[in-house]
Amino acid sequence: MKSIDLNLLPTLQILLRLRNVSRTAEHLQLSQPATSAALSRLRRYFDDELLVRSGRHYELTPLAQDLVPLVDEALLSLDRVTGIRNRFEPATSDREFVIAASDYVAAMVAEPLRRILQLEAPGVSVDIIPTSMVRVDQSDFTRWDLIVGPTGYSFPGSKKAVFRDSFVAVVDSGNPVLDRDPLHAADLGGLPHAVGYFGESIKTPADLFWETLGIERKVAAHVSGLLALPLLVEGTDLVALLPKMLALKAQRGANISLIEFPVESEPVLVEAMFWHPSRTEDPANLWLRSVVQRACAQLHENLEISHRERSVIRSATIDGVDTR
Repeated sequence: MKSIDLNLLPTLQILLRLRNVSRTAEHLQLSQPATSAALSRLRRYFDDELLVRSGRHYELTPLAQDLVPLVDEALLSLDRVTGIRNRFEPATSDREFVIAASDYVAAMVAEPLRRILQLEAPGVSVDIIPTSMVRVDQSDFTRWDLIVGPTGYSFPGSKKAVFRDSFVAVVDSGNPVLDRDPLHAADLGGLPHAVGYFGESIKTPADLFWETLGIERKVAAHVSGLLALPLLVEGTDLVALLPKMLALKAQRGANISLIEFPVESEPVLVEAMFWHPSRTEDPANLWLRSVVQRACAQLHENLEISHRERSVIRSATIDGVDTR
């Protein structure tokens, strides 16, 4: 331990993450010469270049790549050691938490989450970043306090389910398909589709739903995430599958109609929160998880209110089974 200055570890962590001395200096609010000197000391200690130039950019050496998760774990452990006597007091804290979540989750949870923070922790802020920034392993996990994402997609860490939603079809309220009675899922499958994109080879419950029915869609538009889908549908002949809670929320300001499927056949989405196992007993993370869980519990109450406000929701049959 005498051969390395532990104060260099935060600099090493950011250097490995950003792979750039100038950006690391800016991030840590250090001078560039001081950051360069720290890199030189780290190179001497590890007897390795750590960062090597590749064209106009720097790449990590094999040793540096191995160091990434180890440094993250070391700093997390140091943080737990130095803070073990500290209690987290939400009412007086000015901490900033980082949660990775989809645009759908952010849109649904932001309002109840803010209400709880204003009451319990007015100085605390929560930064929500897209889950597209999350690597599906634990090497990068210490950068976020929580991930809120769908189950079944190999997110790392410990997890707890927080809410459940189902998918409905959404079309413009003037779409002629609504005049069909009975309305079949195959009628919707024959329309041009707008689809949310989440990455190569990632299939959503909506994708799997049409596959299960044996319906090959004609995809006319791809968008990143789900929030833009109602805007694409409104005023067009497109159809999209959306989580019901998001569709009901979008219906407040858009001329769209919702179509439900039989309960036994509807696509289901289960969202969970994921956290690094080392933070399971951390007081701040425990409190944050309770806030997220309580915010999500309010979603179903809001869903019941939305149902009462919007009584006109069509239904579609699948193999002769009707939702009405």
